Amino acid sequence: GFSSLYLTDMKEEELRDYFPEFVMYEPQCRFQGCMHIHEPGCAVKKALSEGKISQQRYDNYLALYEELKERGLIAQTTDEELISGLINSGKACFYIGFDPTADSLHAGHFMTLSLMKRLQAGGNKPVALIGGATALIGDPSGKTDMRKMLTKEQVDVHVAAIKKQLERFIDFSDDKAILVNNADWLGNVNYIDMLRDIGPYFNVNIMLRAECYKNRLENGLSFLEFNYMVMQAFDFYTLYTKYGCNLEFGGDDQWSNMLAGTELIRKKLGKDASAMTIPLLTNSQGIKMGKTVAGALWLDENKTTPFEFFQYWRNVDDADVIKCLKMLTFVPLEEIKKMEAWEGAELNKAKEILAYEVTALVHGEEKAKKALEDAKSVFAGGNDNIPEVELSADDLEDGKIDILTLGVKLGLGKSKSEIRRTITQGGLYENREKLNTIERIYTKDELKDGVVIQKGKKTFVKAVIK
Repeated sequence: GFSSLYLTDMKEEELRDYFPEFVMYEPQCRFQGCMHIHEPGCAVKKALSEGKISQQRYDNYLALYEELKERGLIAQTTDEELISGLINSGKACFYIGFDPTADSLHAGHFMTLSLMKRLQAGGNKPVALIGGATALIGDPSGKTDMRKMLTKEQVDVHVAAIKKQLERFIDFSDDKAILVNNADWLGNVNYIDMLRDIGPYFNVNIMLRAECYKNRLENGLSFLEFNYMVMQAFDFYTLYTKYGCNLEFGGDDQWSNMLAGTELIRKKLGKDASAMTIPLLTNSQGIKMGKTVAGALWLDENKTTPFEFFQYWRNVDDADVIKCLKMLTFVPLEEIKKMEAWEGAELNKAKEILAYEVTALVHGEEKAKKALEDAKSVFAGGNDNIPEVELSADDLEDGKIDILTLGVKLGLGKSKSEIRRTITQGGLYENREKLNTIERIYTKDELKDGVVIQKGKKTFVKAVIK
């Protein structure tokens, strides 16, 4: 099909050849490509509203930036007209930072990775920055207490692991993207030189009004963390001067840090750089998505299996499935629009599509297909191919284990009292049958064949002893 990404570079005669159905609207629309599609007088929107073209035809014409808006992927921008022009023309050299605070990225990073993939497909150049230096400080954004400090050795291990994950989403061949580590320029910086070089451009009064710091002032903000904004701003300045990076993307909680970077570039170089945030991934109740009973939803299959990853998205609430399809997948908007009217079994099919698409992006088509097959097996009553927790003889007392102890060992609750509450509230099942007693005891012989314990609708774990 015809790509919409280069419409702004085409001559009007060529556009008329591709879109003869729009000619009737001249001179109201001068075929200026994607830039005016959001305006009421746009010929493309008129043709769509009057049934002259299909939704698919409209989506093909839709500019990349406009598609990001329709998918709900844009929260704040420093200059929307400038940023949309850069993105739609494929002239954005943009960076997104990832602090290696763990040896894997998680679901919270996934939307950002998908955004990088979309923008690179539109001809824009990604700069993936791994924060080997900033991870040693810790970002205070969204935190009520100071992060646990990591050693340099821990950060180095995390950096190596995250590099591999980034390469699954971004094409770094033939200079199509750049991978950098801010430890390369921050690791050996002279403190006095840096203070003299960029310190005069930061106003402490303004910094303290930033949301990322304001929330911490009551509990205490360490001087260590106070430097984080300065370091992130210096990252943008370095990437701007070294690679011509003109745009920074990040989560909406990073807005203050990103503005500090654009201001440093403006004050020190007299140049304009831009920033754009994407919304944090939250459910319909405003709670961050991407958490499981066991903790974070990791992109590393050794920490969260493809099946567990699939199941999480397969079991999102009805109110969240369309939003997740728009924000996380590459399913065409026309198809998603049709799903908005789905209910019951059809809505479950939409959840299945969501789970498959997201799992395929993270783990590949083959593992996504297997996760889909395993999920169908579980819901059909099969007990194979679901996550297993292997118990040892030491976990049993006199060859037995009670359900409260077992539930904690399976990660279905943090304490026996939590497992007790889940049972009394009717939320725990054994081999798909509801557990109605907290007195259930399992013998070693029972566990040899494996017992599937289910919490709610979403979490299945098989307990087995070898």
